Amino acid sequence: MAAPVVGLIGCGHIGRFHSRNLRGSLRSELVPGEYAAVCDRDPERAEGFARITGSRLSSSNPGEVLEMAGLNSIYICTETAEHPALVIEAARRGLNVFCEKPLARTVAEVRAMVAAVEEAGVVNQVGLVLRYSPVYTVMKDLMSEPGLGPLLTAHLRDDQFFPIRGHYGSSWRGSFERAGGGTLIEHSIHDVDLFRWLFGDITAVRCHTRNTTGHEGVEDVAIATFQHSGGHQTSLSSVWHALDDRPSTRHLEVFYEGGYFAADHDFIGPIRYQERSGPVKELSADEVFERYVALAGLEGAEADLARAGMLEDYAFLRCVNEGRKAHPDFRTALAAHEVVDACYRSARDGREALPGEL
Repeated sequence: MAAPVVGLIGCGHIGRFHSRNLRGSLRSELVPGEYAAVCDRDPERAEGFARITGSRLSSSNPGEVLEMAGLNSIYICTETAEHPALVIEAARRGLNVFCEKPLARTVAEVRAMVAAVEEAGVVNQVGLVLRYSPVYTVMKDLMSEPGLGPLLTAHLRDDQFFPIRGHYGSSWRGSFERAGGGTLIEHSIHDVDLFRWLFGDITAVRCHTRNTTGHEGVEDVAIATFQHSGGHQTSLSSVWHALDDRPSTRHLEVFYEGGYFAADHDFIGPIRYQERSGPVKELSADEVFERYVALAGLEGAEADLARAGMLEDYAFLRCVNEGRKAHPDFRTALAAHEVVDACYRSARDGREALPGEL
């Protein structure tokens, strides 16, 4: 057991998100620790983060942060292409690692990262934040009722504006060499992990992709059908568009033989559902959150962190402090990466592909 002493590498959009959550989690005093160091290729941005966070070290050199005396945990929030080397070096130094998704551009790189953190025995977690979504946690619980009968199908439409635009302002997401792909790997790896969590292992895929914006190798449309180990099929439509005033949205519909569930928001609810007879009912956003808190065993300040969307980072800090396994870990992310890789192979070859197939 050791109180987390944390550094953060990458002070862009997602770095700001985790920085806020780290500060909120530590201010709650539910977990001890220190936010000790920040790093960004733009030294002025790193210095700005250091002033806000009170970090002792501000640097534009990741190696300087990884070498910091007393540091035991690192957040890696850089562009995807930089993740593997940083994770492997952090693991070599015995640092606990939180890495944003996607872990890497290729499955081979992800496997090397999994091997590094597991051989080092460090706490490892990946930013598949939908695992901490109240609405999907409650949907999963509602869908566990045995009287629903077999799962027939589910469909998720995930759309957002191309993240080189707007508040993301991310030029690297338009580069195949830096991102590894487009909407499927960069954004909808969340959805692939969600489908595995809600509906079971994915054993085969068929996928079509399309590029309309001219960023070579970076698709802005992906349509995938998943075969699950339970015998059912689900489908995903993932779209990057140019509707700058449209928020990022996820619309999920699930059909059982004797039940229907739907949500239009990936965090707070509401949830619409219908039983074998009777009208469509609705759990309000407040009802969804109350049920989530009960399912997760949260109360008081922990529930406040969950409502603010900080639970993912609080959970990592708790696992570091208590010396226990975090979730979702790198091996969980590897399974999602293998499905995404199968989708790309299916789109390229025009045939069904199997996750994990070489």
